[in-house]
Amino acid sequence: MSHTNQHWKKWVRWGLGVVLVVDVLLLIAAWRTSNRGQQQQIQQRDSLRQLHALLREDVTRAQAIRARLPKVKGECDNFVRERLRAASGGYSVVLSDLDQIASGAGLRTSTRSFRQVQQGGRRGPRDIVEVGVSASVEGDYASLVRFINGLERSPNFYLLDSLALGSTTGGVIRLSLELRTYFRL
Repeated sequence: MSHTNQHWKKWVRWGLGVVLVVDVLLLIAAWRTSNRGQQQQIQQRDSLRQLHALLREDVTRAQAIRARLPKVKGECDNFVRERLRAASGGYSVVLSDLDQIASGAGLRTSTRSFRQVQQGGRRGPRDIVEVGVSASVEGDYASLVRFINGLERSPNFYLLDSLALGSTTGGVIRLSLELRTYFRL
């Protein structure tokens, strides 16, 4: 029996050793899993902090924009009042202005036409109407450059959409241009 007892004790020791090794391995695995979970929580916390900082910056920018809105509205109102002509007399002002710029540059005006741009049956923002202007002038190259410069410096508001150069007889250059301007209603 002592031999069987010793044999039995040996098996129990081996079993306990295996259980102890398995416990240690499970303890290591649990520690690594919890450590990995903690790292994920730390990363998630850090990303939430970054998102919070970005959102705080967006809110700060939005508040600054909101604070500037009255000033910007005032500037827009001044622009509309000072730079855009009333529709009732705007066409004649634009014709006169184009003729004056062309003659000041030494050019001859050959054609001018207007077309009011439809805005889907409703008025544009702030009761402004867009008007397309087509014009052609003739002269030498230096005069054409002075004409375009005069358009840029005009007290009237013009947006230059397109330019087309062509030649006529005698070395004269024809400049056809498409402009946009806006009138107050």
